[in-house]
Order: sequence, then C-alpha cells, then structure tokens
Amino acid sequence: MNSKKSGRRKVLAILIVILLIASWVISFAGVGDKFGNLGKQLKYGLDINGGVYVLLEADSKETGTELTAIMNQTKSVLENRVNAMGISEAQVSIEGTNRIRVEMPGVEDAEEAIKQIGRTAQLQFFLPDNTLALTGEGISDSQIANDTDNGGYKITIDFTSEGSDLFADATEKAFNGVESKMLDEDGNPVSENSIVIALDDEVISAPTVHEKINSRSCEITRPGGFSETEASQLSALIRGGALPANLTEINSSVQTATIGANALKLSVKAGAIGLGLILVLMVIAFGMLGLVADLALLLYVQFVLWTMAGIGSVLTLPGIAGIILSIGMAVDSNVIIFTRIREEIQKGKSIRVAVDMGYRAALTTVIDSQTTTLVAAFVLYIFGTTSVKGFALTLMIGTVISVITAVLITQLFVNLLAESERFGKNKFFGVKEDGTPRFSWKWNIDFIKNRKKFYAISIAVILIGIGAFAFKGFNYGIDFTGGTMMQIELGKEASIDEIKETIAEYNLDPQIVYASDNNSQIIIRTIKDLKSDQRTAVVDTLQEKYGFKDSDVLASEEFGPTVGKDLRRNAIKSILIAALCMLIYIRFRFKEWTYGLAAVAGLAHDVLVTLSIYAVFRLTINNPFIAGILTVVGYSINDTIVVFDRIRENSKFYKRKQGAQLINDSINQTLSRTIMTSLTTFAAMIPLFVMVSSELRSFLIPLMIGVFVGTYSSVFLCSPLFYELTKKEGISKYEENRQKAEKARNKSAKKRREDEGIRL
Repeated sequence: MNSKKSGRRKVLAILIVILLIASWVISFAGVGDKFGNLGKQLKYGLDINGGVYVLLEADSKETGTELTAIMNQTKSVLENRVNAMGISEAQVSIEGTNRIRVEMPGVEDAEEAIKQIGRTAQLQFFLPDNTLALTGEGISDSQIANDTDNGGYKITIDFTSEGSDLFADATEKAFNGVESKMLDEDGNPVSENSIVIALDDEVISAPTVHEKINSRSCEITRPGGFSETEASQLSALIRGGALPANLTEINSSVQTATIGANALKLSVKAGAIGLGLILVLMVIAFGMLGLVADLALLLYVQFVLWTMAGIGSVLTLPGIAGIILSIGMAVDSNVIIFTRIREEIQKGKSIRVAVDMGYRAALTTVIDSQTTTLVAAFVLYIFGTTSVKGFALTLMIGTVISVITAVLITQLFVNLLAESERFGKNKFFGVKEDGTPRFSWKWNIDFIKNRKKFYAISIAVILIGIGAFAFKGFNYGIDFTGGTMMQIELGKEASIDEIKETIAEYNLDPQIVYASDNNSQIIIRTIKDLKSDQRTAVVDTLQEKYGFKDSDVLASEEFGPTVGKDLRRNAIKSILIAALCMLIYIRFRFKEWTYGLAAVAGLAHDVLVTLSIYAVFRLTINNPFIAGILTVVGYSINDTIVVFDRIRENSKFYKRKQGAQLINDSINQTLSRTIMTSLTTFAAMIPLFVMVSSELRSFLIPLMIGVFVGTYSSVFLCSPLFYELTKKEGISKYEENRQKAEKARNKSAKKRREDEGIRL
C-alpha cells in the first residue's frame, strides 16, 4: 500500500515539475499565433499603458436606492460611450455613492476623451428610413416588469406630454410601414414596421410596432421575454437619455505610456532580482528543503500571474508591489513549516515522523497568520480607491495561493524527500547528524524582564512624532490638499526662476523641482485645482517658450480637495474595521480576549509609530500611503499571530506560575522564523525600491517601515502586553482547561493505540 502511495506521489511530482517548466515557457514564448505570452495576456492599467482617467461626481438630490439606480444608468451610458470610442481595456466603476471613475489606457487625445465621456447622453428614436421621431427629452422614465404573456421580463417606457404626441405620430407611420434604411444592433436591416432606439448614434433596440400607440406609456416585449439582465440594461440605457446625471470633473490625470513602459520593465527586472535573492536565502537557510520551497515559489508566481490574467484583473504598478509583497509572505508559510520540521528532528524524531508532526503543528499557525492578512487585504479592497484595490486584489490572490502551494505542493515534495533513502537524512533537512541546526540560532533573551525598556522606546518614538506633528503637521501630498501636478520634458535645462517667470501670469505660486539627471525634466506642483483647459494653457505657454513636443508632457494630474477628505475618512474607517475584524477572529480562534486585545494594541502601536516616522522625516502622505499603512496592519498581525500560536501550543507544558517563562520561550523559539521572514520580505522589496519609480516607492516606504515596526511589536511589545493582561493569574483559566482537555485526549489516544495493538 505504501509503495503504491509513494508511486502516485512520484508521478504527481513529475507532473507538477512538467507543469512548472511548461508554464514558464508559455509565459515567455506563448503558444502559436493566437495565444500570446503572459505579457500579452495580462491587462495593464494607466500607469503602465498610459492614457487618461477621470473621476466624475454626479450632481443629484436623490438618495438611497434612487441614487443607486441613477448611478447604474449613468455607468451604463459611460460604458457604452467608451466602448463606442474603441478604447480597449477601458474601466468604468462606481466609487462611493455618487462618483464614477473612468480609466482609458492608451488614449492619446486626452482633451477629446474627457469631453466625450462627460457630455449628456443623446437618446433618439428613429423611423426605419432614418427620420428622427423624438429625442430623450420626450422620455420621463423607463423600468422593467414581469412579462406575464411571454415569460421573462419586459421594458416599460413613460413619455412626457410632448413626447407622447411625437411617439403616437411615429408609431402610426411605422405601423403603416416605412422604407427600411437602418440596421439593428446585430447589423441586420430593421423591419419597416419598427421604431429604432439609438443611444449616442448606436442602435440599442429596434422593436416592431403592432399598432398606433396614443398614450403616455408603452411596452417593449419579445417572444420568450427578456432576461432580467437584458431588460435592466436596456431600461437603464433608455432611462439614461431622459434622466442624465450632471457630472462634474473632480479628479483627472493624463499620463503617457513611456513612464509606464519603463516602470514595467524595471519592475519585472527588480522583481526577478528580488525573487532570485529569496531563492538563494531559502537554500542557504534550509538546504534541500529550501530547494523544495523554491520550486513551490516558482509555481506560486505562475499561479498568481495566470490567475490575474484569467479573471481579467488589471495590473498596475501598485499591483506589482502587491505581488512582490505576497511573494515575501508566501515564503513565510514555508519557513513556518520547515522550522517546525527541524524542531522535531532536533527532538530526536525520525525524518518521516518529523515531517508529519511538523506539518501538523505548523498548519494551524499558517492558516491563522495568513487569514489575518486576508482580512486586512479584504478591508483594503472594499474601502480603497482604484489603485489601492489593485494592490489589495493581488495581495489576496497571492495569500490564498501561498497557502495552497505551501500546504499541498511543498508537502508533496517534502514527503518524497523523507521517503527517499538518499535524501531522507538530517543534512538535507538543514540539521547536522548530531541533531543541531546547520546554522545555530539559539536565543535566550528575557523579553518579559526588559519589557518596560521596550515600552519606553515605543512611547518615546510616538511622543517625538506627536511633537513633530504639533509643530509642523504632516507633509500631505496633493491627494489630500488638492491641486495640480505636471511633469514635462523640456528638452534642455532651464532655471527654476525662469520657468516661474514664464508662467507667472497664471498666479500658481508653484513648487518646481527637477526630475532627471540632466535637469531637462521638471515637475510643477501647485495646490490650485486646474481643470484640463487651464492645464493646457499652462503647457502651451511653456511649449511656446521651450519648443517641446506634445508627447513630452509626461504627466498632468488634477486633484480636488474633496478627494483628500474621502481618503482620510476611508483610511480611518478601514483601520478600525480591520482591527475589529481581527479582534473577532482572534477571539474565535484563541478563545481568549486577551490575545486579541494585545494584538490590536500592537496594531495601534504600529500605525502610530509609522505616522510618527512620517511626521519626523516629513515623508509625503498620499494615496499610496493609505495602501501602505493598511498593509502594515496585515503584516504586523501576521507576525504577532505566529508568536501567539506558539504561546497557546506551549501552554500545556508549563505550570501556571511559569507565565513569564512560557512567553519568553515561545518568542525565542519563533525568533529565527521571524527574522527569516523579515529578511525575505525585505529581499523582495529592496530591488523595487532602488530600481523603480518614485510612485512605487511611495507604496514601498510604509511597507518597509511596517515590516520593521511589525516585527518589533510582535516580539517586543504584543507578547509582553499579553503577559501584563494575564500575569495576575499566570496562565489564563482557558489555558488551564486546555491542559486538562489535552491530557484527556492523550489518554484516549493511548488507549486507542493499545486496543489496536491487541487486535493486531
């Protein structure tokens, strides 16, 4: 039986290796002419392809479900419009309750694109001979209803008084027959008895008239009825011509593809370097186990990227940061498992037993630590803006796949190693033959005794940050203050004073800095909200002076001040909700509020310390910072849960009076894993930080700070705080009960083994 099971494992392992090789080959080379490589399969956002995005706010007095209906119909109209413009990978999404974001990668004529999507919908009704019968002004409403005669749904249209008269005249002519000169939505000639409904000059329906309709309403039906989705979409489009929401440009950006192309190329190169560093670190630390982890990691990268391509996710530069970070955290699952296997070998267990027991012991920790990261990423996705959503989506995908590869793929190959006569030896599992680890990391630090020193360090940093904030405040980016940024390649160096004098007539009071080594590229920042036509005027003035081309305008962004308020509110809301969700999850998993309270206190500490660092060093707080600070929350609690899980596990071996020793030993036992995980995460991020754009650095700075601060808090703060909450009773009543339950389970297991021995 064991031989057959081992044989199946070998076959499966071979298939996985073949899949890994094939996936990387396909990723680079593609398959045939129709199926391109991975780079062609992925969709790219504005920061990679370049193009235009605009954030529009609807001016409506409606609320609740009525506002939702208006926003959905407006979204349908805008989707129809950008599709008609032939823009590939365009994204139209509703943000909040009354805003719509439109992203148009690859668009070159930004001014025309913004005008095109912002104009009022043109709904028109034609006779088959292309004669205009009435416009959307004659429509008062359109809804869907159950079609009792044909099944499914039908569309109802209500007319104004003037619209009713025009429609009656049109249906009378259509009923009598009119020469057909038009095509329906499928490209077929319309019936001579039809009324053709067009939105923005595109036919959306051509129903047949069966009688003159002389009333204030009519119905559109068909045999078998419409599906609910079809009826809702058609009704929304018709209603959109009569009830268009007045849209105001709140935030817009124009960006050329050259920035994104360079950033993508550098990100791929930086990601490859970071991945290579991780692969080397794993082999150095874990030997043959490290090679297994590397194989799983290479497969993990393929799973993540092809999953994104499969679901149509749009890859942005923040999304690339999310992938790199998730790679670092994916290693964590393997580090936890390998560390536990090595511990079991050091206790004198055989390789096979150590692998089995190591996986069992590590599984709970892996699931708990990664679930808390998922909670943070999910909250980030729900409350974040578009770029933040891309970051959160890749982090969620990566976290889920990391658990799958660590639990299934890695386990398969580790079991094969354990069963192998050649490789099933201590030296291939990172342990010497005498049972000591290849790298001796024995820690015996008294964290509880020195806890007040750690408290003092954290309090001092936070107080210094509060002082810096009180005197100088935060250095808010234009995401928060509102304003405009333009990045231009002048083609030659010009003095800052000369540039200011050139655009002095616009009274911008700008901040101008150089953005290239030869000082030919400049960035102009102003807190004034310049609309697209005003930005064009400034660029034209500079163009007249310096003679650069239109394509040399590398970026042009405008942010309304209301965006900053939303970002602040959503950030605070996200942190609070994430903390609450984690507190509930930890209470559910650990059966104790003290674990959750200590962990949430650590989260508050990490956020405050990160903010203090930003205040002291005047780092810019902007939209990417929001993603970073929320990810700090996820990473920090990931570390804390690993330590708490070891405390929970070790509690059955300690007496009540040994609470301090329990916590010290648990931290020291997990310290090697904590350091290794932090190193691999930094290894993934440092190449990106050094090689790629400042936009991506603004995501990475809070992440790097968070890795350091999160590691510090989980080791030096959260566990001592847990001790403070439980020291009066030593180990809590729950842990005492766990000891009793554990003894009962061990007794039952022993009796079961004895019974099985008798039967044999």
